[in-house]
Amino acid sequence: MSVRDGLLAVLSLGEGYGLQLHSELAARAPHRGPVNVGQIYSTLERLARTGLVEPAGITADSFPLYRLTDAGTVAAASWMTEPVLDGLPEWTEMLDQVLVTSSIDPVAAKTVAERYRRWWERDLADTRTEAEPTLADARLALVAREAQAVAAIAWLGSAVAALVDYDSFRPLSQSRPKRGRRATTH
Repeated sequence: MSVRDGLLAVLSLGEGYGLQLHSELAARAPHRGPVNVGQIYSTLERLARTGLVEPAGITADSFPLYRLTDAGTVAAASWMTEPVLDGLPEWTEMLDQVLVTSSIDPVAAKTVAERYRRWWERDLADTRTEAEPTLADARLALVAREAQAVAAIAWLGSAVAALVDYDSFRPLSQSRPKRGRRATTH
């Protein structure tokens, strides 16, 4: 997952601090390996420099809070509603987008999953109409592409069904991690 996009999406639920956001990403994208907490802080700093997040004060126990700016709200909404379809979708990015969004905006997640599914269905149809390659490695690549499309269509169909049957919205956790970067005073 783009840590940037995941953080923006989670911050669309409200203010948060670094270690809290780290925990939220881990809970909302359990298929992912752990993200280094330092990457969370450096991404928050970069998002602040680019005007997508801004300081929002500090917690009672001195952790700096961040919130979305108007531009950050637009960027988060765009990521949660627009599948990344400029070429073959990257598998884990697709999972990240559907899973993280499903915990924030299940209706948007269903729409994104449906759009991804339609893309994969078209790709599968196109793949099956291609001429049979003559080289073994090209045949293997074509078989792999077809298998990936079949898997994506199946998973996305299950995701859409689950999003219709269950409310997957989850607010920010009230559980407070005890560590993290404290606000600096100069």
